[in-house]
Amino acid sequence: MRTATVFRIGGDLEVGRLGFGAMHLPTEAGAAREASMAVARRAVELGVTLIDTAHLYGGGANEELLAEALHPYPDGLVITTKVGVARTGPGGEWKLDGRPTVLRAQVEQALARLRVGRIELLQLHRIDPETPLADQIGTLRDLRDEGKIGRIGLSEVTVAELEQARRIVEVASVQNRYNLLDREHDAVLAACERAGIAFLPWRPVAAGTSGAIAEIAAVAAEAGATPTQVALAWLLGRSPVMLPIPGTARIDHLEENVAATELRLTHAQRVRLDLLR
Repeated sequence: MRTATVFRIGGDLEVGRLGFGAMHLPTEAGAAREASMAVARRAVELGVTLIDTAHLYGGGANEELLAEALHPYPDGLVITTKVGVARTGPGGEWKLDGRPTVLRAQVEQALARLRVGRIELLQLHRIDPETPLADQIGTLRDLRDEGKIGRIGLSEVTVAELEQARRIVEVASVQNRYNLLDREHDAVLAACERAGIAFLPWRPVAAGTSGAIAEIAAVAAEAGATPTQVALAWLLGRSPVMLPIPGTARIDHLEENVAATELRLTHAQRVRLDLLR
């Protein structure tokens, strides 16, 4: 069966099933920034329709970079961002902070930086254990009802936390760590699949290890692909709700990643890969 190439987040927001994670893009002025903007633009040229960023990535600098590179945005492009981590630690260090005032401020800042009137998918970067979950999710629900957010997602949650949040508001996406060699969140993926919730695995390729695993390298050689492409193709076939968001600061790596959408693993190859952990 051919793997579907699109998914509708929240049932209506259509995106391609391979996105782009912007976290690794340098934002400092000069040649590095120009190269970052070229990567973002190339992603769109290649048909990527979902780009992931966060307030945490440079305190909003990553959001500003994407707006500078891509605004006015082409039809169909979704830039999702995350809130809930702030420099509010005792020494000004980053910490989880899901207080309503912080979440509201970060959403307002994201709207301004991204130059949009509404963030189509806004994710809570982490659940703050020091703030009641109902206050965190309730604030995002209120912002959605005010028209500033289209859909709400969560990141790094357990099945129980997902269920608790869903009793407060509709959850459109979950962003947990997951890849061919790290399937700790299999149960969360299964819960998302049952509910039709998009699952955006961060670190979708086990950095620096996929090519060193003999079985992955063997499948890659058989398929005429790279180990990274095999790892991404495996993810795309793993579940219909899976939307990998591999990140890179290099155009050649970006092109390699996007090409993985054309790779079709055989049933026998998938069985061999399934056995890896």
